[in-house]
Amino acid sequence: MQESSVKAALVGAGMISLHHLRAWQAAGVPIVAICDINRDAAEARAKEFGIDRIYDDPAQMFADGGFELVDIAASVTAHDSVTRLAADHGVHVILQKPMVETVAEAESLVDYVGDKIRFMIHENYRFRPHYMTVRNWIDDGRIGTVRHIAMSCRGSGLCPRDGAEPFLVERQPYLKGFKRNLVFETMIHHLDVCRAIAGPLSVVAARLNRLATGLPGEDTASILMEGADGLIVTADGCICAPGYPQLHGDRLEVIGTTGTIIMDYNRVFLVGQEQDAVEVDLLGRYQECFDTSTRLFVEGVQNNTPFETDRNDNLQTLRLMESVYDAAGVEVAT
Repeated sequence: MQESSVKAALVGAGMISLHHLRAWQAAGVPIVAICDINRDAAEARAKEFGIDRIYDDPAQMFADGGFELVDIAASVTAHDSVTRLAADHGVHVILQKPMVETVAEAESLVDYVGDKIRFMIHENYRFRPHYMTVRNWIDDGRIGTVRHIAMSCRGSGLCPRDGAEPFLVERQPYLKGFKRNLVFETMIHHLDVCRAIAGPLSVVAARLNRLATGLPGEDTASILMEGADGLIVTADGCICAPGYPQLHGDRLEVIGTTGTIIMDYNRVFLVGQEQDAVEVDLLGRYQECFDTSTRLFVEGVQNNTPFETDRNDNLQTLRLMESVYDAAGVEVAT
């Protein structure tokens, strides 16, 4: 892509920043500054991607300026303060999900930002190629009107390992003290996908459980939701399921008036036409959802067009997520 006239900065130089930086390259927008409280991490990413300006203080980075866009991929505890800094400096924001930790905080942040800047949430799950295949088939009318959705995710990331911590704890040590896990960290994506397919949803009932030992947050969940005209949606997850991959895989079934779509891990097919299944290379195409999200952000800012995952849309996903904990009788505060 031809290089854009706008410039961007990145806040957060952790593991996921690699995919964010590749996406900005694909969009043709130069990253001119990078910031992380761990300056060594920022320096390493800067060297890898040829970024000249390195910071460990976001306030100083915004004060120095020189960019119109910022990608905030830092930890969730930094989302509120850095987004407010960007709004104060007139810099448009794409913010990694979740927006913040609670609906109340999100509503306060959205109110503060107002119309000062464009503000999009980097909720990329709905743009993953296997989910996009399902959405495109629905949009093409291949199953008629959606009448029922069943979503599930399974993984073994919190199963015990001989001589080592569970995979997800090793990868995300903060889970040792995090009171909300599966729904807040992972299934928020699944709730968002269900919303993207079904429209507005409300939680009818939810049950949460902990199968892993020594962790405060849930690793198992069953959620019942409803939509318009009696639509029933179920979302079920477990990341302490022996035999499954350490990184979870998903299954989605969408029943329509004229057909049924099944997405089983990386295969998408119509029931009765299994021989024509589309297989998606999930690892090989993992970068695509980052590229799509970033491209849509840049296009939305440049053309002043709506974001599919605008802050107000993401508020609905956060409210749905928080409703799960309410329905399960779990306090929202972490």
